[in-house]
Amino acid sequence: MLLIKKFIILILLSSSIFFTESKAEDKFLSLKNNIVNVRHQPTGNSQIKYIYKKINLPVKQIDKKENYSRIIDLKNNSGWIHSSQLKPSNSIIILEDKILFKGPSNFSKPIVRLEEGRLLVVNKCKKNWCSIKTDTYSGWVKTNNIWGSIK
Repeated sequence: MLLIKKFIILILLSSSIFFTESKAEDKFLSLKNNIVNVRHQPTGNSQIKYIYKKINLPVKQIDKKENYSRIIDLKNNSGWIHSSQLKPSNSIIILEDKILFKGPSNFSKPIVRLEEGRLLVVNKCKKNWCSIKTDTYSGWVKTNNIWGSIK
């Protein structure tokens, strides 16, 4: 009987480990600098594939080897970036036009219409709203239809 209980516990533990691994969330990072090289392979000697020229651009990490992260961007471009060029995600890209509000409510004063594809730096989030900053404006936007991570 004890052997059966141990076997059942082992099955439950292994299934919970499998379940946890399959439910892993996407990990988003942001570019730390205005110029970031993306390489074909995870080494400093690898040829440069392309260069990003946008600080705070959100990218999704899809693999990691030593000091390099394999990333994919909104347009499905992928490659390897050295970890020194990445930071925890602090930005999003909106996937549809949005209204920037003074506060986190539809009844708050609208400030400006932001166009699809705009990069927004996130200050903090509450429920379905984030306080953001962009080139010349700051305010609150709804968090639906975005590329990036809000935490």
